[in-house]
Amino acid sequence: MERSAYAREAGGGSYLVVPALLDLLQWPAMIVTAIAAWLVASRSARKRTFGFWFFIASNVLWVIWGLHDHAFALIGLQLCLAALNIRGVYKNDQGDRRPTHRESAISGRP
Repeated sequence: MERSAYAREAGGGSYLVVPALLDLLQWPAMIVTAIAAWLVASRSARKRTFGFWFFIASNVLWVIWGLHDHAFALIGLQLCLAALNIRGVYKNDQGDRRPTHRESAISGRP
């Protein structure tokens, strides 16, 4: 019983290659999400920026997996989180241009 043009025969039984690969996509998505969380927690603005971009990449991976698995609530969540991560990139980059607390104290300007 084939459901896809990507089906192959293996050892007398058939399996679906692309859906099987999409099932496995949740693992790289989870790993990218964990790396992103680690980077966003950094004190370095550059590492935080990379962290937000990793989060955006994980959002894409989770949406692809969610479409495959018909996990529509997950897709909605990932779209909301992607918007927050885009905001995070913007705010983090904006923060790089502002003087640090120490620089403000030295110059006397907030």
